Amino acid sequence: MIIANILIRLELPQVHSLKGRRSVLNRIKDALKKMNVSVLDISSEYVKEGELAVVYAAANEKLCAQILQSIETLLEQRFPELECEVEFEMI
Repeated sequence: MIIANILIRLELPQVHSLKGRRSVLNRIKDALKKMNVSVLDISSEYVKEGELAVVYAAANEKLCAQILQSIETLLEQRFPELECEVEFEMI
């Protein structure tokens, strides 16, 4: 079994409050949960930055790579206005 650990860092220059950041992150979390992954908001106190931790367990590395590609595609297509950085690790 392979565990994929994905960290998504987002810059949110259009957000001006914690409530606004939470709204944006919750939309992303809801979209990711439909992919059958676990998602956790690990953002700091700074309002204009957000971080999401995503974990996925798969039978092999190929499935993990497919999930990573799906997540990147989802972020690009559904949230093109957001600047994000994705870090990926397989354990």
